Amino acid sequence: MTNRAALRPSAGKTPATVITGFLGAGKTTLIRSLLEQAGGRRLALIINEFGDVGIDGEILRACGDPTCTEDDVIELANGCLCCTVADDFVPAIEKLLSRPQPPEHIIIETSGLALPKPLVQAFHWPAIKTRVTVDGVVAVVDAAAAAEGRFAPDPAALAAQAAEAGQLDHETPVEEVFEDQLLCADLIVVNKTDLVDAADLAKVEDLIRAAMAEGGTGREAKILRASNGKVDPVVLLGVGAGAEDDLANRPSHHDEEEGHDHDDFTSFVVELGPQPDPAALAKTLERVAAAHGVLRLKGFIDVPGKPMRLLVQGVGTRIQTHFDRFWKPDEPRRSRLVVIGETGLDRDAVTTALG
Repeated sequence: MTNRAALRPSAGKTPATVITGFLGAGKTTLIRSLLEQAGGRRLALIINEFGDVGIDGEILRACGDPTCTEDDVIELANGCLCCTVADDFVPAIEKLLSRPQPPEHIIIETSGLALPKPLVQAFHWPAIKTRVTVDGVVAVVDAAAAAEGRFAPDPAALAAQAAEAGQLDHETPVEEVFEDQLLCADLIVVNKTDLVDAADLAKVEDLIRAAMAEGGTGREAKILRASNGKVDPVVLLGVGAGAEDDLANRPSHHDEEEGHDHDDFTSFVVELGPQPDPAALAKTLERVAAAHGVLRLKGFIDVPGKPMRLLVQGVGTRIQTHFDRFWKPDEPRRSRLVVIGETGLDRDAVTTALG
């Protein structure tokens, strides 16, 4: 049972926890688990996604938990919070704090491509500086994807590269985003441990430690293991880091830049017709992801004859589906998928292949 007293916010400022992690790491699943263990505590969510369709907010609203109402979820789609602080993020925080019963803790889920440090810096904005503090930054890592080498070579290869060149050469934008998320974290949740064996899990944790050491943070982030995003909320929501006052120890690849963008990545929505065979759809998605280098797929599908909508979650070629909730009586039964990849992903080819 959750010790609710241990989760009470400190006097003066409302604590906020930033949940970061690359595309498909399991951030939304972790937050849903937190809601299930809230123990009556007032939690509010700010959900940000890279793309025009908000899938993660919909997933959380479908959880059926009384602690998660429509008013408790603020969804900021089509952008990254790290780029839209003034226009989106600060007003969202002010809206939550102005409620008759303000939240006891705010949970912020960044998009999988967001850099957490600019978001943490935003807590110095005058409008919220004296009212909210960053209790902690939690980076979620997909153990299976990391073990596959999606974010960086294994530690031995990293060491060999550093020895040869004197420094690591970050060749891909995926690696840089992944490392920036780690370097800002107070806690690192290695998720989906059920998908890897002990050797691969050790390799992933070595990779994380190597990235942290190479980043020169001057501090250590605690590494936690999880399956299906299940972590004790007392651990996640009671860090007390005050991260906004510790920015010097949270380096970023973009510290020397006045601004940054996400031109290295692209997102689009594919509209499909009804899909009578979920297993066949999953096979098609796997083939398309492999053929075109798709990083992330997610969306809801209409399966004729089924009263529930089908939730599709894809990380690379790993496709998962399940029915998450009943279609509402007045809700259009649409089949839509958000597709995310690196710039250059052939939208027309992917759309045709999925159609």
